[in-house]
Amino acid sequence: MVSNLRSLASLDVVAHLTAGPVLPHRSATGFTHLLHSRYRSKADLAAYSTHPTHVAVVEENVLPVCEDIMAMDWVADLDSPTAAPPGSAMRLTLAKPKEGAAAELTETLAQVKLSAPAAVTQVSYGENFSPARAKGYGVGLLAVFRNLEELEAMDAGETWWSR
Repeated sequence: MVSNLRSLASLDVVAHLTAGPVLPHRSATGFTHLLHSRYRSKADLAAYSTHPTHVAVVEENVLPVCEDIMAMDWVADLDSPTAAPPGSAMRLTLAKPKEGAAAELTETLAQVKLSAPAAVTQVSYGENFSPARAKGYGVGLLAVFRNLEELEAMDAGETWWSR
């Protein structure tokens, strides 16, 4: 499944795509795998979603073995390359903001992004624009660390977004 998902990175509309297991003791949602992908525009994401190769991989390799699927889509404002560097570790934090609080939460995340430590090479966040596929999650934050050791070192101390 993971190899077939990773093969979708070759589609023209994909700016970046990787897939792999979630560290089990870190997932409060119960999900076991993450597909992280980036697109140049919402139109490219829409084209990817309906692309025959993507549809085939999902139907033949994902749905037969997955009990549940969730998707979060937000517009990322990145000051760095689209792809996370090889060997990176990612932390995805999802939130279900109270009604009307998503904008306030994303403003707070803008400050979090500005205060990210050097161990974090990329931060993207945003309000989900695909609510039907997100299981109620309305806002996401993705932090990319240089490696798993730096993510774990951050875990050993205070996380920068909890200050």
